[in-house]
Amino acid sequence: MRKTGLIIIASMAAFIMACGGAAENKPANAPANTATKASAPTVEALFDMDKKANEAWVKGDKAHFEAMLSDKFVSMEQGQRMGKADILGMIGSFKCDMKSWNLEDPKMTKINDDTYAISYKGTFDGSCTGPDGKAMKMPSPIRAASVWVREGDKWKGAFHAETQIIDPKAPPAAPAKDEDKKVDAKADDKKADAKMDDKAASNSNAAATAPAKPTPSANTDALVKSHLAGWEAWKAKDVKAFEGMLASSFAFIDPMGNYFGSKADAIKLWTETQKCDGVTKVAVTDGFSTALSPTVELLTSKGTADGSCDGMKNGSLYGMGIYIKEGDAWKLAYLFETPAMPAT
Repeated sequence: MRKTGLIIIASMAAFIMACGGAAENKPANAPANTATKASAPTVEALFDMDKKANEAWVKGDKAHFEAMLSDKFVSMEQGQRMGKADILGMIGSFKCDMKSWNLEDPKMTKINDDTYAISYKGTFDGSCTGPDGKAMKMPSPIRAASVWVREGDKWKGAFHAETQIIDPKAPPAAPAKDEDKKVDAKADDKKADAKMDDKAASNSNAAATAPAKPTPSANTDALVKSHLAGWEAWKAKDVKAFEGMLASSFAFIDPMGNYFGSKADAIKLWTETQKCDGVTKVAVTDGFSTALSPTVELLTSKGTADGSCDGMKNGSLYGMGIYIKEGDAWKLAYLFETPAMPAT
């Protein structure tokens, strides 16, 4: 599993100071207002929080994230959804030696008054060592996306993921051959078998106290159908279909790590700029939606297409879409996609 999405996670430290609401002038005998509401964020404030989150992760500061992540938080790495508890459990398990890192080019997108997204570019020079003792060089450069939700008087992280920025003229090396993977798998199986007996009792006790697994929202099937319609529109280069299914305010991070900040830019990419051949079928699977509010849902899924685009063979993409209810229709307001195969 790639570690990029575990390095820069949505952070809310100091956000109350940066974005707290102004004090109200009330008569001395007026009742106290206990339902304070966080002010609208600025791109500078959100960006600063992501920087502080990077520092907190490297230091293994679990408390920083405990209060800063929403209970609805989702991180996605190569199709694996991880919640707040998963992330908290991993903090401190990685030892990072970071010579330098830099975040730049922040772009903020308003989903609605209570939901914002921010993306930015990151470059890293260093490596991290996991619980297995293996050191891994940090992928660089990357494009990150974080989603923030208003919860009372605070803003909290609801999503984070990253994708490596790929130069089409110098694509990353191909993944290991199936034969090599089989050898590694056999070695891993032997290690797992050796530990199975030792873990049996502890796993039994853990199962009794483990929190219930999250369940997809009742709207999941409908959103997967909408997402598939988007893939079908892409295959057909259907401008009219995109006009109807995308929210008026829309932003998109493509699988190459490029950022598109408007509905018009995204539609132009999908229907004009991108040159595709042999695309005859598309599919959307593994859909799982989380309701961030009654009118905003976060859908993670896997999309697949045949053929090729811009000289590169198509395959599968892991994606996250933020859908917002406009009137009676659910429309896509934000899209993040990353190749299903690791870029490193």
